[in-house]
Amino acid sequence: MEDIRELIQIMEQSDLEELELEQHGVRLSLKKSLSPGDKRQPNGEAVQTKAVQHVSEATDRPEHDTRQTATEDTSLHKIVSPMVGTFYRAPAPDADPYVQVGDRVQENTVVCIVEAMKLMNEIEAEVTGEIVEVLAENGQLVEYGQPLFLVKKD
Repeated sequence: MEDIRELIQIMEQSDLEELELEQHGVRLSLKKSLSPGDKRQPNGEAVQTKAVQHVSEATDRPEHDTRQTATEDTSLHKIVSPMVGTFYRAPAPDADPYVQVGDRVQENTVVCIVEAMKLMNEIEAEVTGEIVEVLAENGQLVEYGQPLFLVKKD
């Protein structure tokens, strides 16, 4: 991920408009484009960076079981990020968070959003129980498999 962030920064600071890289069965395509609502840099350049990752079947990425326990305590469940993206606790900046510590959740309760490639992906609780801890900060970049919440299962 650090390498991808570094490539994005290089693109933002250069005249380079497109970059494609393929390594170990993972293809990364970065493109600059101007869309409505994009911001301009202080030098007047319009910048938006989109990252698209295509993973072939030949990748070495291990399957991740999102139902693993948080600790040895089997009554705790980790809700993990199913993708790399930006973690948001609420549906909009001025809205209340989906869930707070102490809230009861059902398996299909939306607990947050992970934004990836301009798509808002609602993340569900997966279990019935009580939110006991929020493990990520609002607006934070999260990794695939990173724990977001701890839930005490019923």
